[in-house]
Amino acid sequence: MNFQNSFAELGSAFSQPIELSPLHEPLLASWNTDAAQLLGWDSVPEQITELLNGQIPLERPPVASLYAGHQFGVWVSQLGDGRAAILGEIENDNARWELQLKGSGPTPFSRGGDGRAVLRSSIREYLCSEAMHGLGIPTTRALCLIDSKTPVYREEVESGALIVRMAPTHIRFGSFEVFASRGQTDEVRQLADYVIQRFYPECLQSDNPYLAFYQKVVERTAEMVAGWMAQGFSHGVMNTDNMSILGLTIDYGPFGFMENYNPDYICNHSDHSGRYAFNQQPNIASWNLGALGNALLSLLETKKAQTVLDGFKDLYLTAYKRRMSAKLGLNKISEKSEKLVDELLHLMRECQADYSRSFRFLSRESTWDQAAKQFGDSKQFKTWLSRLAECRANHADCERLALSQNPKYLLRNYMAQIAIERAQQGSYTEIDRLLRLLQLPFDEHPEDEEYFAEPPDWAKRLSLSCSS
Repeated sequence: MNFQNSFAELGSAFSQPIELSPLHEPLLASWNTDAAQLLGWDSVPEQITELLNGQIPLERPPVASLYAGHQFGVWVSQLGDGRAAILGEIENDNARWELQLKGSGPTPFSRGGDGRAVLRSSIREYLCSEAMHGLGIPTTRALCLIDSKTPVYREEVESGALIVRMAPTHIRFGSFEVFASRGQTDEVRQLADYVIQRFYPECLQSDNPYLAFYQKVVERTAEMVAGWMAQGFSHGVMNTDNMSILGLTIDYGPFGFMENYNPDYICNHSDHSGRYAFNQQPNIASWNLGALGNALLSLLETKKAQTVLDGFKDLYLTAYKRRMSAKLGLNKISEKSEKLVDELLHLMRECQADYSRSFRFLSRESTWDQAAKQFGDSKQFKTWLSRLAECRANHADCERLALSQNPKYLLRNYMAQIAIERAQQGSYTEIDRLLRLLQLPFDEHPEDEEYFAEPPDWAKRLSLSCSS
């Protein structure tokens, strides 16, 4: 298999060649046909498990990239791919996809770690990256999942696993921060030129390509976070090293889709201060974009960069309001639609209504009675519902729009937990079942109706940390 590796060609300042550390007795647990087709692969390539596991040498060595970042608001001067390796790029249909292994062993940036990923967290990332794609939210993709007999020590002994991530690039905000913090302005410029030429070529037509590039990153990040908020998704660890320069959702750790509506929802029990609570995500995105802007100041005028950053709030709010209006079946943002959304969320919080199930029931007038049950048949909700009906001019069109925005199925934590427990017992069929379901989350899937039911009581006791 012939990989190109344009990122590695930037030189040793940006990445270091590594040797993969093969897992013991690797087993291909799941193969994502949809993602593979983006690479031009209609079937599983021969010996793909051995190749990805480092048992078959590549023509060009994989590399681990250098970056830094603000972790929970605290500057960490050097991070980097401590358990990840960039294999290189595959070009197909005029698109380039960079393949990155996660869990492939120690690198020069492991900081004493073992460089491994456990099966538990790998299943969660594998499923959620594809679930986010199914929801239409920008994300890295997942090609496949490999299990093994390699013991890995976390809170307990677990089996080591390997996930293969796909994206045009895995460059992060922290990739720029590390060089700016060292005063290496030549490297900041070199990296910016690389990103612009390969991923933002339209910026080359601008009078100030670097400012245009920063503007694009701000715009894409605003759209991404608006998608998170509209679907009740909480990332959990929005460090600057976990922010994609392409506005992709990246680095799935203790994520969670909100169940009972709570804007203060914290999905990561390691986040004691609530820095990355659900309702803080837009503010943190803006903060992180500010950190990126500071890293680019050798290329930008401070006042112009600040003006671009100041525009984030309006970009985000416009994207969020558009999505939320559409969730109600309304194709235009208006004072009425904004008020309806605000009042609905207030009622959701008061009644502890399930966020995604409520919106799904609201999509069709025929299921409005079931929506009312989510709110305890509250009189206030029924009054609100009559006002929604008045705003829905063409009911059929409104229903089609709402159904296209309100998924029937989300990757709730308990669903991932079931797949994890079965995989730990040697059965991977639940992973594939959920993968198919989550790739088309707006469809009915009557054979999987159980996953639209109320979550079981034990699901409330699940707890997630950064090792998740």
